[in-house]
Amino acid sequence: MTTHGGYEPVFCTIVPPHVLDKLAQAEDPSLAGPARRTLQRDAYERTQRRLTTVIGATAVAAAADGKPQRTVHDARHGTDLPGHKVRGEGDKPGKDATVNRAYAGLGATFELFLQAYRRDSIDGNGLPLNATVHYDRDYNNAFWNGEQMVFGDGDGEIFLDFTIPIDVIGHELAHGVTQYTANLTYFGQPGALNESLSDVFGALIKQYTLGQTAAEADWLIGAGLLAPRVTGTALRSMKEPGTAYDDDVLGKDPQPATMDDFVRTGRDNGGVHINSGIPNHAFYLAATALGGHAWERAGQVWYDVLTGGELKQQAMFADFATLTVKAARERFGDGEELDAVSKAWEQVGVRTL
Repeated sequence: MTTHGGYEPVFCTIVPPHVLDKLAQAEDPSLAGPARRTLQRDAYERTQRRLTTVIGATAVAAAADGKPQRTVHDARHGTDLPGHKVRGEGDKPGKDATVNRAYAGLGATFELFLQAYRRDSIDGNGLPLNATVHYDRDYNNAFWNGEQMVFGDGDGEIFLDFTIPIDVIGHELAHGVTQYTANLTYFGQPGALNESLSDVFGALIKQYTLGQTAAEADWLIGAGLLAPRVTGTALRSMKEPGTAYDDDVLGKDPQPATMDDFVRTGRDNGGVHINSGIPNHAFYLAATALGGHAWERAGQVWYDVLTGGELKQQAMFADFATLTVKAARERFGDGEELDAVSKAWEQVGVRTL
């Protein structure tokens, strides 16, 4: 359960609807077809997610303290979840690289939250981590449905296998952490914060796994996911929002870096995947100003705010920014951490109250 009175009926995908909408309009049916089918499947799964919040999710037994309990299933290109079990906790790697990557990604996410923040799985109580791979055919997405991870194989033309970038796995599981803590409303600025927090922790999981400092990291979300024909490097850039791709089929990355370019739209739940670029950039600025491992100080401040109980479901950027300043002061005092966090929000045009 969450600290805010129950689950928000959120269905979270890594590829934003505006990207698939653009792709669905392509003249080439080999590009448009998979995008349209993905949008249809996402709509169905979104409805299923809402039903789950009404009738309740199936209860699951917690794992042993401090130990992951991972299970990977294979949908065999169908859509029945969870599918056929192909790897359980402690099983040796098999021949399917997709299964192995999903298993490793679940473990990397568990490890970051446990080692850096002493959080036992995404709910803090040893929740088993389940994933399904090879979902549907040419499915151009990955999602967290409130209970488990699901990965498509991509169409091979625009998107590759969605288990390739470890930050995609971390991003989606981090939606679960938000679900069990602040439970941010998935619309407008609260929804953009929800998306940004998943990008932040997805990036930190990749950096932790690779042992990278803030200066060494690429700060890209979904690097390695785009097929060779796409003119782009990733789905999003925290370092330079708006520069991740500029493609004749996908269009140009619409993310703003500051409030000067905040996008007002009714699409994408009020632009949750678009305006998340602003708090994303603030985190990048704070983390790189502090240097070292980003999960240790900047990440700790963001985690403290997410899990501290003061972040409201309807929080706006300014509310979140104000809490990060407070958290930096409470944990680290009036030092460089407080200065870095304060200046980061000032640079992106978000006022602290």
